[in-house]
Amino acid sequence: MKLGRVLLLFIIYNSSAQQKPFETIYFDFDKYTLTSAQAQVVNTFIKTIDTTQVESIQIYGYCDDRGTDDYNIKLSQDRVNTIQNLLVLHGLKQSKIVIIEGKGRIILRSDTVENLYETRMRNRRVDIIVVTKNRFGKEVHSTFKDKLKVGDKICVESILFDLGSAKLTYSAKKELDKMAIALLKHKNIRFEIRGHVCCTPEIYSDGIDKATKDRKLSWNRAKTVFDYLSSKKVSKNRMTYQGCGNKFPLKKGDHFDRRVEFLITKI
Repeated sequence: MKLGRVLLLFIIYNSSAQQKPFETIYFDFDKYTLTSAQAQVVNTFIKTIDTTQVESIQIYGYCDDRGTDDYNIKLSQDRVNTIQNLLVLHGLKQSKIVIIEGKGRIILRSDTVENLYETRMRNRRVDIIVVTKNRFGKEVHSTFKDKLKVGDKICVESILFDLGSAKLTYSAKKELDKMAIALLKHKNIRFEIRGHVCCTPEIYSDGIDKATKDRKLSWNRAKTVFDYLSSKKVSKNRMTYQGCGNKFPLKKGDHFDRRVEFLITKI
């Protein structure tokens, strides 16, 4: 019994200690200083970060729709600076923080929003995004860039899925937004989106999608990414997609197998 409790505590600790790829801190109206509760959110997030695996950190600030553009640009930048200073104070290297950007206010039509108070509260925020070093292998790239060749793979740690889900996480959408911008610059690249799954018995070739109840989870993950990139103006003629099921485990942990890869098919 004691051994069982120890193992359970070990599992819980490791699950809670896994590095989070992003965090959001919400600010009070017209404020850029943090309350003790808001500062604790940052402190807790910092404790999850494995600094040896951090490639870079990005910080983006936002305001709600009230006030002038100039005022809100400054306010959002002040919020970003507050978070940056707190990260550095707790030992994160200044050189790792590569983007510090106040984006100003988020425009909305108040007459079309169901819960205006809550929406404005969510818009008064700073997003922290941690970009980790590539852990998928030397032959795998972390972004679309120059000097790719046919057969190269691109795999990014922030584009991973929850267990049994084909729904994109917040950090996955952020990464795909950046990929879409790169793809619109490199219009000659053609690629295949390959979905993968973990934790599936060997008698099955694919996992079950909790949302659709069908055993096409890897296909659904690939199609979700296909549709998202298409919504960002990446031509469907440049992309194909397929589900690879559980055929290609990386053996680096189950969460790495809940992934998509981009295989370059034409340059």
